[in-house]
Amino acid sequence: MNYQETLDYLFNALPMFQRVGASAFKTDLSNTIALSAHLGHPERKFKSIHVAGTNGKGSTSHALASILQSSGYKTGLYTSPHLKSFTERIRVNGNEIPEDKVIQFVAENKSFLEELKPSFFEMTVGMAFWYFAEAKVDIAVIEVGMGGKFDSTNVILPEISIVTNIGYDHMQFLGNTLPLIAGEKAGIIKQGVPVVISQTQEETKQVFLAKVENTSSPIVFADQKWKVKKIQESKGAATYQVNSKGKEFRVNIDLLGNYQRFNLPGILEAVDQLRLGGWEISDSQIVEGLSKISKQTGLKGRWQILGESPTVICDTGHNESGISQILDQLKTYKYSDLWFIIGMVQDKDISKVLSMLPNSAKYIFCEATIPRALKASQLAIQAKTFGLIGEIIPDVNLALTFARKNAGKDDLIFIGGSTFVVAEIEDL
Repeated sequence: MNYQETLDYLFNALPMFQRVGASAFKTDLSNTIALSAHLGHPERKFKSIHVAGTNGKGSTSHALASILQSSGYKTGLYTSPHLKSFTERIRVNGNEIPEDKVIQFVAENKSFLEELKPSFFEMTVGMAFWYFAEAKVDIAVIEVGMGGKFDSTNVILPEISIVTNIGYDHMQFLGNTLPLIAGEKAGIIKQGVPVVISQTQEETKQVFLAKVENTSSPIVFADQKWKVKKIQESKGAATYQVNSKGKEFRVNIDLLGNYQRFNLPGILEAVDQLRLGGWEISDSQIVEGLSKISKQTGLKGRWQILGESPTVICDTGHNESGISQILDQLKTYKYSDLWFIIGMVQDKDISKVLSMLPNSAKYIFCEATIPRALKASQLAIQAKTFGLIGEIIPDVNLALTFARKNAGKDDLIFIGGSTFVVAEIEDL
């Protein structure tokens, strides 16, 4: 099979949560354990960092990978879902896994995959670990897909475990209270492995403290140690002032979302924990890595500015806490009219998000081309009950063309509501 035939085989043969939803979700690690054993346990052949959380785990993972790259380490990075290309999920020093390696992995393991019948995510985790081991990476940053306890990535023994924040998302799988969701995320905490909690939340703090009592893991609530304030934003970077134990310094981050202030304490504490573990990372390498996150890792879709006059911005934030941060940041912009090009998935309760959106904005309802997508016409009906009225243009790019044609040069167009809508933007 060539590369496209290989991808078609994977997409059609293996259930993929991002596309089909609940039918692809597993509540045990048996398939991943079996696949890892078949591959010779590649996850044991490299050091790793494990990153979980509701929001911020992707940005945190990319930031740490960039810092490690700037420090001279050969660094693997596993994230999901991909935006444009499958190979985005698996990177070494920012370079995507070559297509011929994807072909090789499937060709060499096809009969076993057909016998095991793993999910698409389980297979990609196995492929990532296999590739990192083959590439002989010094360390790999591994982002959890969903939850933690039963996530396929949870077969590694990392240098540190990081939980970014806890919010309401995937409640049908993780629980409908913050402590229950935190309990699932805390499942990545391993015996004696240091734990970094990026954001202290009173509802979930005790969950993590109880967990580390059982695992004897050192724990740091990073925002209690690192005080972060955004002080400036230019076209391509944001400047943050950081205070820790009387020491004050500034860092530039090439990610513009204000929500990075919640991620930065966890990132800096994770680096401190790595240093305590013997990893050589200088202050200048931290500064360089943070200033080149997108450039060095290929991160896209996080408060990405796609155009001016009118201003066009996209962001992959899609749950209640993510949308809240987006709305707060939109308030910092000056514009005449605000446009929302928005699409969502059908297997979530979207009422809370819709209730947060401003009635004064102009809306265009769209949908991603995946089975999980909520039809634009159905989204428009649900949105109308919250006083949100607009056009129905299912294709996000046609929606953006319409918005650009009808918006004034002083307007602001925001595109989001779903990672999969953002992924289909041609300008991305």
